[in-house]
Amino acid sequence: MGTFKIEGGHQLKGSIQPQGAKNEALQVLCAVLLTPEKVTLNNIPDIVDVNKLISLLKKLGVKVEKISNGKYTFQADDLDLKYLESDQFKIDGRGLRGSIMIVGPLLARFGRGYIPKPGGDKIGRRRLDTHFEGLIKLGAKFGYSKEEQFYGVEAKKLKGTYMLLEEASVTGTANIVMAAVLAEGQTTIYNAACEPYLQQLCKMLNRMGAKISGVGSNLLVIDGVDNLGGTEHTMLPDMIEIGSWIGLAAMTKSELTIKNVSWDDLGVIPNVFRKLGITVEKQGDDIHIPAHTNGYEIQSFIDGSILTIADAPWPGFTPDLLSIILVVATQARGSVLIHQKMFESRLFFVDKLIDMGAKIILCDPHRATVIGHDFKSTLKATTMTSPDIRAGVSLLIAALSAKGTSTIQNIEQIDRGYENIDERLRAIGAKIERV
Repeated sequence: MGTFKIEGGHQLKGSIQPQGAKNEALQVLCAVLLTPEKVTLNNIPDIVDVNKLISLLKKLGVKVEKISNGKYTFQADDLDLKYLESDQFKIDGRGLRGSIMIVGPLLARFGRGYIPKPGGDKIGRRRLDTHFEGLIKLGAKFGYSKEEQFYGVEAKKLKGTYMLLEEASVTGTANIVMAAVLAEGQTTIYNAACEPYLQQLCKMLNRMGAKISGVGSNLLVIDGVDNLGGTEHTMLPDMIEIGSWIGLAAMTKSELTIKNVSWDDLGVIPNVFRKLGITVEKQGDDIHIPAHTNGYEIQSFIDGSILTIADAPWPGFTPDLLSIILVVATQARGSVLIHQKMFESRLFFVDKLIDMGAKIILCDPHRATVIGHDFKSTLKATTMTSPDIRAGVSLLIAALSAKGTSTIQNIEQIDRGYENIDERLRAIGAKIERV
């Protein structure tokens, strides 16, 4: 297991460029399976989860060529579908939650798709029902081996239909959309996820010849086509990373510029940080965070009651940034209630922050109240283990603001979602080394 050694308490300065969006990359990489023609993808982040999916596509027979950093071509014109039933696939597919999204494209184009129960973050139950219920409504037969924890769907030809999704699952919507673009007739998906990354997937599919309308809303209408062609597509910057850098700047009282953030795709993220009292300035397509030398003060609601920040499906606040908001609140003036509605084990990392001296009351698995120190008492350095990607980065931000030298173990979790994070932090003055 890798370890980060972090000497905290230093101000950072400079600019940082966000990587390509991890969650978008996992979707559009699966979409290359829908066509035998060449697909070029730009701004692919060099992170563990994405590289695992590229490796899985290679084993499936996709021709992958790296053109330059972040730029690849993919051609799925001669796939080895026997690999899907091999023992090796059962091992490879388990290592990554995003692998679930190969099922829809494979089912649509080849009439069958299989996947072992995928892994991912340990943040509570994450059901796959939305994926398979949608594919069954399109006409697929579903099978599940309990012993091997292996799922399968098969269909001679998918047929368009109307469906109302039980939950606005991003990966579930992506899987169903990728299956429906090659189905016969019209598919209507209501309560569809409408995150910018899903919009990006739909725009890419439309350039490939799909007919998807309602992009950006929660009502998608898809007219099936016989086949799709190649295209070129560029990933958006990663909004979770952008939020992480805003939080880092505030906690370390640093002046930072986050470059090329695609402001139009950030939704409520800048405003949620402003509610914590953080100055988020728009400079062209950059975000500038001035040094908060006098700290930052949490707003109250209009009636004077404690501010509550909760996650919700887009255009609500993304659950992936609640861990960052929580750690940033530990040094604010005032109090805030963090309500993590979508995942039941995501707040369990707060015990590590409490060990560092943070004032946090964990009310239940979904809610935590944070009483800010207003920098009158700094967090103390400690040794900790990263439980998942987002909690790992939150602990890293805490360590960079703390007094003394902290150690974070199991940093593979952070590497799953953040590209060369130690090098990029050193470039803006952080004292961090990979041991």
